[in-house]
Amino acid sequence: MPAPTTVDEFFALSIKSGLLGMDAVRAIQSDWSRSSADPHTPRDAADALIQNGVLTNFQAEKLVAGRWRGFIINGKYRLLERLGAGGMGAVYLCEHILMGRMVALKILPVQQADDPASLERFYREARAVARLDHPNIVRAHDIDRDDKLHFIVLEFVDGSNLHDFVRRNGTLAPDRVANYIGQAALGLQHSHEAGLVHRDIKPGNLLLDRQGNVKLLDMGLARFFHEDSPAFIKEYEFGYIIGTGDYIAPEQIVDSRVDIRADIYSLGGTMYYLLTGKSPFQDGTSAQKIIWHQVRHPKSLRALRPDVSMDLALVFEKIIAKEPSRRFQTPIELAEALEPIGRGYVGQPSAGEMPISVLTTCHRPLSQSAHPTAPPSPGTNRDNSVVLLPGTPQPRPISTALPSRKQPPTG
Repeated sequence: MPAPTTVDEFFALSIKSGLLGMDAVRAIQSDWSRSSADPHTPRDAADALIQNGVLTNFQAEKLVAGRWRGFIINGKYRLLERLGAGGMGAVYLCEHILMGRMVALKILPVQQADDPASLERFYREARAVARLDHPNIVRAHDIDRDDKLHFIVLEFVDGSNLHDFVRRNGTLAPDRVANYIGQAALGLQHSHEAGLVHRDIKPGNLLLDRQGNVKLLDMGLARFFHEDSPAFIKEYEFGYIIGTGDYIAPEQIVDSRVDIRADIYSLGGTMYYLLTGKSPFQDGTSAQKIIWHQVRHPKSLRALRPDVSMDLALVFEKIIAKEPSRRFQTPIELAEALEPIGRGYVGQPSAGEMPISVLTTCHRPLSQSAHPTAPPSPGTNRDNSVVLLPGTPQPRPISTALPSRKQPPTG
Protein backbone atom coordinates (compact mmCIF):
# COMPACT_ATOMS: atom_id res chain seq x y z
CA MET A 1 0.00 0.00 0.00
CA PRO A 2 1.35 3.51 -0.76
CA ALA A 3 2.86 5.42 2.13
CA PRO A 4 0.43 7.91 3.73
CA THR A 5 0.92 11.52 2.67
CA THR A 6 -1.38 13.15 5.22
CA VAL A 7 -2.03 12.76 8.95
CA ASP A 8 -5.57 11.57 8.21
CA GLU A 9 -4.23 8.82 5.95
CA PHE A 10 -1.75 7.84 8.65
CA PHE A 11 -4.59 7.52 11.20
CA ALA A 12 -6.65 5.51 8.71
CA LEU A 13 -3.78 3.02 8.39
CA SER A 14 -3.38 2.90 12.20
CA ILE A 15 -7.06 1.94 12.53
CA LYS A 16 -6.84 -0.57 9.69
CA SER A 17 -3.84 -2.22 11.35
CA GLY A 18 -5.77 -2.85 14.57
CA LEU A 19 -3.28 -0.86 16.65
CA LEU A 20 -5.67 2.05 17.26
CA GLY A 21 -9.43 2.21 17.55
CA MET A 22 -11.63 4.97 16.19
CA ASP A 23 -12.39 6.30 19.68
CA ALA A 24 -8.68 6.47 20.52
CA VAL A 25 -7.92 8.38 17.31
CA ARG A 26 -10.70 10.88 18.02
CA ALA A 27 -9.41 11.42 21.56
CA ILE A 28 -5.86 12.00 20.27
CA GLN A 29 -7.02 14.44 17.62
CA SER A 30 -9.11 16.29 20.19
CA ASP A 31 -6.13 16.61 22.56
CA TRP A 32 -3.93 17.92 19.76
CA SER A 33 -6.55 20.49 18.72
CA ARG A 34 -6.92 21.80 22.27
CA SER A 35 -3.18 22.20 22.67
CA SER A 36 -2.71 23.67 19.18
CA ALA A 37 -0.10 20.99 18.55
CA ASP A 38 -1.53 19.36 15.45
CA PRO A 39 1.26 17.56 13.53
CA HIS A 40 1.57 18.45 9.87
CA THR A 41 3.03 15.23 8.43
CA PRO A 42 2.62 11.48 9.04
CA ARG A 43 6.14 11.36 10.48
CA ASP A 44 5.36 14.17 12.93
CA ALA A 45 2.20 12.32 13.99
CA ALA A 46 4.17 9.09 14.40
CA ASP A 47 6.82 10.78 16.57
CA ALA A 48 4.13 12.30 18.80
CA LEU A 49 2.44 8.94 19.27
CA ILE A 50 5.77 7.25 20.05
CA GLN A 51 6.68 9.89 22.65
CA ASN A 52 3.28 9.42 24.30
CA GLY A 53 3.73 5.63 24.38
CA VAL A 54 0.82 4.99 22.01
CA LEU A 55 2.95 3.38 19.28
CA THR A 56 6.37 1.77 19.31
CA ASN A 57 9.13 2.78 16.93
CA PHE A 58 8.68 -0.48 15.00
CA GLN A 59 4.94 0.05 14.59
CA ALA A 60 5.28 3.69 13.57
CA GLU A 61 8.00 3.03 10.99
CA LYS A 62 5.89 0.36 9.33
CA LEU A 63 2.79 2.62 9.24
CA VAL A 64 4.74 5.58 7.86
CA ALA A 65 5.98 3.27 5.09
CA GLY A 66 2.39 2.24 4.29
CA ARG A 67 2.64 -1.24 5.82
CA TRP A 68 -0.27 -2.10 8.09
CA ARG A 69 -0.64 -5.88 8.03
CA GLY A 70 0.67 -8.36 10.60
CA PHE A 71 0.65 -6.29 13.80
CA ILE A 72 -1.94 -8.52 15.50
CA ILE A 73 -1.12 -12.23 15.46
CA ASN A 74 -3.82 -14.83 16.04
CA GLY A 75 -5.93 -12.20 17.78
CA LYS A 76 -3.74 -12.61 20.89
CA TYR A 77 -0.40 -10.91 20.37
CA ARG A 78 0.47 -7.32 19.44
CA LEU A 79 3.87 -6.91 17.78
CA LEU A 80 5.96 -4.24 19.49
CA GLU A 81 9.53 -4.56 18.19
CA ARG A 82 11.86 -6.82 16.23
CA LEU A 83 14.49 -8.39 18.48
CA GLY A 84 16.60 -10.28 15.99
CA ALA A 85 16.82 -13.47 13.96
CA GLY A 86 18.45 -16.85 13.76
CA GLY A 87 18.55 -19.78 11.40
CA MET A 88 15.01 -20.91 12.26
CA GLY A 89 13.18 -17.58 12.23
CA ALA A 90 12.84 -13.99 13.31
CA VAL A 91 12.09 -13.06 16.94
CA TYR A 92 9.75 -10.27 17.96
CA LEU A 93 8.88 -8.61 21.24
CA CYS A 94 5.12 -8.92 21.65
CA GLU A 95 2.45 -8.11 24.20
CA HIS A 96 -0.26 -10.59 25.06
CA ILE A 97 -3.28 -8.37 24.44
CA LEU A 98 -5.52 -9.73 27.20
CA MET A 99 -2.86 -10.54 29.83
CA GLY A 100 -0.57 -7.56 29.20
CA ARG A 101 2.46 -9.87 29.44
CA MET A 102 5.61 -9.33 27.39
CA VAL A 103 6.72 -12.39 25.43
CA ALA A 104 9.06 -13.19 22.56
CA LEU A 105 7.53 -14.73 19.44
CA LYS A 106 9.84 -16.81 17.29
CA ILE A 107 8.24 -16.85 13.84
CA LEU A 108 9.11 -19.31 11.10
CA PRO A 109 9.68 -17.45 7.81
CA VAL A 110 6.64 -17.89 5.60
CA GLN A 111 8.75 -19.16 2.72
CA GLN A 112 10.03 -22.00 4.94
CA ALA A 113 6.56 -23.08 6.06
CA ASP A 114 6.11 -24.96 2.79
CA ASP A 115 9.35 -26.90 3.31
CA PRO A 116 8.63 -30.13 5.25
CA ALA A 117 12.13 -30.30 6.75
CA SER A 118 12.05 -26.70 8.00
CA LEU A 119 8.55 -27.08 9.41
CA GLU A 120 9.43 -30.35 11.15
CA ARG A 121 12.59 -28.80 12.62
CA PHE A 122 10.60 -25.83 13.89
CA TYR A 123 8.02 -28.02 15.63
CA ARG A 124 10.76 -30.26 17.00
CA GLU A 125 12.28 -27.16 18.60
CA ALA A 126 8.93 -26.35 20.18
CA ARG A 127 8.58 -29.90 21.51
CA ALA A 128 12.12 -29.83 22.82
CA VAL A 129 11.83 -26.57 24.73
CA ALA A 130 8.37 -27.53 26.00
CA ARG A 131 10.01 -30.39 27.92
CA LEU A 132 12.24 -28.00 29.81
CA ASP A 133 11.53 -25.85 32.86
CA HIS A 134 14.70 -24.50 34.41
CA PRO A 135 15.97 -21.03 35.41
CA ASN A 136 18.97 -21.44 33.09
CA ILE A 137 16.91 -22.20 29.97
CA VAL A 138 14.65 -19.82 28.05
CA ARG A 139 11.13 -21.15 28.65
CA ALA A 140 8.44 -21.77 26.04
CA HIS A 141 4.82 -20.87 26.80
CA ASP A 142 3.03 -22.05 23.67
CA ILE A 143 3.21 -22.94 19.98
CA ASP A 144 0.52 -21.81 17.56
CA ARG A 145 -0.18 -20.71 14.02
CA ASP A 146 -2.07 -17.94 12.26
CA ASP A 147 -2.86 -19.16 8.77
CA LYS A 148 0.62 -19.78 7.26
CA LEU A 149 2.41 -18.07 10.14
CA HIS A 150 3.88 -20.63 12.57
CA PHE A 151 5.29 -19.31 15.85
CA ILE A 152 6.64 -20.32 19.25
CA VAL A 153 5.80 -18.14 22.28
CA LEU A 154 8.94 -17.79 24.41
CA GLU A 155 9.98 -16.12 27.63
CA PHE A 156 11.30 -12.62 26.86
CA VAL A 157 14.79 -12.09 28.28
CA ASP A 158 15.94 -8.49 28.57
CA GLY A 159 19.71 -8.60 28.19
CA SER A 160 22.44 -9.66 25.77
CA ASN A 161 23.85 -12.85 24.35
CA LEU A 162 27.40 -13.56 25.53
CA HIS A 163 28.92 -13.16 22.07
CA ASP A 164 27.74 -9.56 21.85
CA PHE A 165 28.48 -8.97 25.55
CA VAL A 166 32.18 -9.78 25.04
CA ARG A 167 32.32 -7.74 21.84
CA ARG A 168 30.87 -4.81 23.78
CA ASN A 169 32.90 -5.11 26.99
CA GLY A 170 35.97 -7.22 26.24
CA THR A 171 37.03 -10.50 27.80
CA LEU A 172 35.76 -11.48 31.26
CA ALA A 173 37.45 -12.25 34.57
CA PRO A 174 38.11 -15.99 35.12
CA ASP A 175 35.81 -16.30 38.16
CA ARG A 176 33.01 -14.62 36.22
CA VAL A 177 33.52 -16.98 33.30
CA ALA A 178 33.42 -19.96 35.66
CA ASN A 179 30.14 -18.67 37.09
CA TYR A 180 28.53 -18.13 33.69
CA ILE A 181 29.69 -21.47 32.24
CA GLY A 182 28.60 -23.20 35.46
CA GLN A 183 25.11 -21.74 35.08
CA ALA A 184 24.98 -22.92 31.46
CA ALA A 185 26.07 -26.38 32.59
CA LEU A 186 23.16 -26.51 35.04
CA GLY A 187 20.78 -25.74 32.20
CA LEU A 188 22.42 -28.41 30.07
CA GLN A 189 22.07 -30.92 32.90
CA HIS A 190 18.33 -30.32 32.98
CA SER A 191 18.20 -30.72 29.20
CA HIS A 192 20.27 -33.91 29.48
CA GLU A 193 17.89 -35.38 32.04
CA ALA A 194 15.03 -34.67 29.62
CA GLY A 195 16.83 -36.74 26.97
CA LEU A 196 17.92 -33.79 24.78
CA VAL A 197 21.21 -32.81 23.19
CA HIS A 198 21.40 -29.14 22.15
CA ARG A 199 24.07 -29.52 19.40
CA ASP A 200 24.56 -25.77 18.91
CA ILE A 201 26.05 -24.43 22.14
CA LYS A 202 27.95 -21.20 21.42
CA PRO A 203 28.26 -17.70 22.95
CA GLY A 204 25.41 -16.39 20.79
CA ASN A 205 23.05 -19.00 22.25
CA LEU A 206 23.73 -18.10 25.88
CA LEU A 207 21.73 -15.11 27.11
CA LEU A 208 22.77 -12.96 30.06
CA ASP A 209 19.95 -11.02 31.69
CA ARG A 210 20.26 -7.88 33.80
CA GLN A 211 20.22 -9.86 37.05
CA GLY A 212 23.24 -11.96 36.02
CA ASN A 213 21.37 -15.12 35.02
CA VAL A 214 22.62 -17.11 32.04
CA LYS A 215 20.00 -18.92 29.96
CA LEU A 216 20.32 -21.42 27.13
CA LEU A 217 18.58 -20.36 23.93
CA ASP A 218 17.62 -21.94 20.61
CA MET A 219 16.77 -25.62 20.63
CA GLY A 220 16.42 -25.59 16.84
CA LEU A 221 19.08 -28.27 16.36
CA ALA A 222 18.23 -30.29 19.47
CA ARG A 223 18.29 -34.05 19.15
CA PHE A 224 15.93 -36.33 21.08
CA PHE A 225 18.62 -38.74 22.24
CA HIS A 226 16.41 -41.80 22.80
CA GLU A 227 13.73 -41.02 20.22
CA ASP A 228 15.25 -39.90 16.91
CA SER A 229 14.65 -42.67 14.41
CA PRO A 230 17.16 -43.74 11.74
CA ALA A 231 14.54 -42.68 9.19
CA PHE A 232 14.48 -39.11 10.54
CA ILE A 233 18.29 -38.90 10.58
CA LYS A 234 18.49 -40.21 7.03
CA GLU A 235 15.81 -37.87 5.68
CA TYR A 236 16.73 -34.61 7.40
CA GLU A 237 20.35 -34.84 8.56
CA PHE A 238 22.26 -37.39 6.54
CA GLY A 239 25.17 -35.78 4.70
CA TYR A 240 25.01 -32.51 6.66
CA ILE A 241 27.24 -31.18 9.42
CA ILE A 242 24.85 -30.14 12.19
CA GLY A 243 26.13 -27.30 14.39
CA THR A 244 28.36 -24.21 14.25
CA GLY A 245 31.88 -24.71 12.93
CA ASP A 246 33.63 -22.55 15.52
CA TYR A 247 32.35 -24.60 18.46
CA ILE A 248 31.38 -28.02 17.09
CA ALA A 249 32.58 -31.21 18.80
CA PRO A 250 34.90 -33.50 16.79
CA GLU A 251 32.49 -36.44 16.82
CA GLN A 252 29.61 -34.22 15.68
CA ILE A 253 31.47 -33.48 12.46
CA VAL A 254 31.38 -37.17 11.58
CA ASP A 255 27.91 -38.10 12.84
CA SER A 256 25.06 -35.86 14.05
CA ARG A 257 23.87 -38.59 16.47
CA VAL A 258 25.90 -37.31 19.41
CA ASP A 259 25.26 -37.32 23.16
CA ILE A 260 25.54 -34.63 25.83
CA ARG A 261 29.33 -34.77 25.81
CA ALA A 262 29.29 -32.94 22.47
CA ASP A 263 27.49 -30.04 24.18
CA ILE A 264 30.14 -30.09 26.92
CA TYR A 265 32.86 -29.72 24.29
CA SER A 266 31.03 -26.78 22.72
CA LEU A 267 30.68 -25.21 26.16
CA GLY A 268 34.47 -25.44 26.42
CA GLY A 269 34.83 -23.49 23.18
CA THR A 270 32.42 -20.93 24.60
CA MET A 271 34.56 -20.64 27.75
CA TYR A 272 37.58 -20.02 25.54
CA TYR A 273 35.76 -17.19 23.76
CA LEU A 274 34.73 -15.52 27.02
CA LEU A 275 38.34 -15.59 28.25
CA THR A 276 40.19 -14.74 25.02
CA GLY A 277 37.65 -12.97 22.80
CA LYS A 278 38.01 -15.57 20.05
CA SER A 279 36.86 -19.09 19.30
CA PRO A 280 39.45 -21.89 19.65
CA PHE A 281 40.31 -21.88 15.91
CA GLN A 282 39.11 -18.46 14.82
CA ASP A 283 42.02 -17.87 12.43
CA GLY A 284 41.23 -20.83 10.19
CA THR A 285 38.93 -21.20 7.21
CA SER A 286 35.67 -23.11 7.62
CA ALA A 287 37.26 -26.24 6.20
CA GLN A 288 40.35 -25.89 8.41
CA LYS A 289 38.25 -25.45 11.54
CA ILE A 290 36.42 -28.69 10.82
CA ILE A 291 39.75 -30.53 10.60
CA TRP A 292 41.41 -28.74 13.51
CA HIS A 293 38.59 -29.58 15.90
CA GLN A 294 39.47 -33.19 15.21
CA VAL A 295 43.29 -33.06 15.32
CA ARG A 296 44.61 -29.78 16.77
CA HIS A 297 44.67 -28.23 20.22
CA PRO A 298 43.82 -24.50 20.53
CA LYS A 299 46.46 -22.00 21.62
CA SER A 300 47.28 -22.26 25.32
CA LEU A 301 44.66 -20.62 27.47
CA ARG A 302 47.18 -19.54 30.12
CA ALA A 303 49.52 -18.15 27.48
CA LEU A 304 46.73 -15.86 26.33
CA ARG A 305 45.35 -15.23 29.84
CA PRO A 306 48.06 -15.58 32.52
CA ASP A 307 45.49 -14.73 35.21
CA VAL A 308 43.64 -18.01 34.56
CA SER A 309 44.32 -20.35 37.47
CA MET A 310 45.76 -23.80 36.98
CA ASP A 311 42.49 -25.25 38.32
CA LEU A 312 40.43 -23.50 35.64
CA ALA A 313 42.96 -24.41 32.94
CA LEU A 314 42.73 -28.09 33.92
CA VAL A 315 38.93 -27.93 33.80
CA PHE A 316 39.14 -26.42 30.33
CA GLU A 317 41.54 -29.13 29.14
CA LYS A 318 39.11 -31.81 30.27
CA ILE A 319 36.13 -30.11 28.62
CA ILE A 320 37.75 -29.95 25.18
CA ALA A 321 39.34 -33.39 25.10
CA LYS A 322 39.04 -34.84 21.60
CA GLU A 323 37.76 -38.19 22.85
CA PRO A 324 34.33 -37.93 24.54
CA SER A 325 35.35 -40.53 27.14
CA ARG A 326 38.04 -38.17 28.46
CA ARG A 327 35.67 -35.24 29.02
CA PHE A 328 33.31 -34.59 31.88
CA GLN A 329 30.61 -37.18 31.26
CA THR A 330 27.67 -35.04 32.39
CA PRO A 331 27.15 -31.29 32.74
CA ILE A 332 26.63 -31.62 36.49
CA GLU A 333 30.20 -32.88 36.85
CA LEU A 334 31.40 -29.76 35.04
CA ALA A 335 29.23 -27.49 37.20
CA GLU A 336 30.65 -29.07 40.34
CA ALA A 337 34.23 -28.58 39.09
CA LEU A 338 33.55 -24.90 38.30
CA GLU A 339 31.67 -24.10 41.52
CA PRO A 340 34.71 -23.36 43.75
CA ILE A 341 36.28 -21.25 40.98
CA GLY A 342 33.13 -19.30 40.14
CA ARG A 343 31.91 -18.66 43.68
CA GLY A 344 34.23 -15.63 43.86
CA TYR A 345 32.02 -13.78 41.39
CA VAL A 346 28.89 -12.49 43.09
CA GLY A 347 27.00 -9.75 41.33
CA GLN A 348 25.22 -8.72 38.19
CA PRO A 349 26.24 -6.83 35.06
CA SER A 350 26.57 -3.10 35.50
CA ALA A 351 24.20 -0.82 33.60
CA GLY A 352 27.11 0.31 31.42
CA GLU A 353 27.93 -3.25 30.38
CA MET A 354 24.45 -3.97 29.04
CA PRO A 355 22.78 -2.56 25.93
CA ILE A 356 19.91 -0.13 26.33
CA SER A 357 16.77 -2.14 26.99
CA VAL A 358 14.53 -2.71 24.00
CA LEU A 359 11.67 -1.80 26.34
CA THR A 360 13.12 1.73 26.29
CA THR A 361 14.25 2.01 22.67
CA CYS A 362 10.96 0.80 21.22
CA HIS A 363 9.50 4.19 22.23
CA ARG A 364 12.27 6.28 20.67
CA PRO A 365 11.11 8.92 18.11
CA LEU A 366 11.72 8.06 14.47
CA SER A 367 14.16 10.94 14.13
CA GLN A 368 16.33 9.30 16.83
CA SER A 369 15.72 5.73 15.69
CA ALA A 370 18.53 3.19 15.78
CA HIS A 371 16.77 1.56 12.80
CA PRO A 372 16.65 4.12 9.96
CA THR A 373 14.80 1.70 7.69
CA ALA A 374 11.65 -0.22 8.48
CA PRO A 375 12.38 -3.63 10.06
CA PRO A 376 11.26 -6.70 8.12
CA SER A 377 7.74 -8.01 8.52
CA PRO A 378 7.08 -11.26 10.36
CA GLY A 379 8.12 -14.18 8.21
CA THR A 380 11.36 -12.61 6.97
CA ASN A 381 14.78 -13.62 8.22
CA ARG A 382 17.67 -11.17 8.46
CA ASP A 383 20.75 -12.24 10.39
CA ASN A 384 21.15 -10.47 13.72
CA SER A 385 21.83 -11.40 17.31
CA VAL A 386 18.88 -12.29 19.46
CA VAL A 387 18.34 -10.41 22.69
CA LEU A 388 15.55 -12.19 24.32
CA LEU A 389 12.75 -11.41 30.35
CA PRO A 390 12.47 -9.16 33.12
CA GLY A 391 11.40 -10.64 36.41
CA THR A 392 13.80 -13.59 36.41
CA PRO A 393 15.24 -14.62 39.81
CA GLN A 394 18.53 -13.36 41.17
CA PRO A 395 21.51 -15.53 40.16
CA ARG A 396 22.18 -18.37 42.54
CA PRO A 397 25.62 -19.63 43.56
CA ILE A 398 26.25 -22.81 41.62
CA SER A 399 26.58 -24.84 44.81
CA THR A 400 23.01 -24.05 45.89
CA ALA A 401 21.62 -24.89 42.48
CA LEU A 402 23.28 -28.24 41.89
CA PRO A 403 20.64 -30.89 41.25
CA SER A 404 20.93 -34.57 42.03
CA ARG A 405 23.08 -36.83 39.88
CA LYS A 406 20.06 -38.68 38.50
CA GLN A 407 20.33 -38.79 34.71
CA PRO A 408 20.01 -41.18 31.79
CA PRO A 409 23.22 -42.89 30.75
CA THR A 410 25.29 -41.37 27.97
CA GLY A 411 25.47 -43.24 24.73
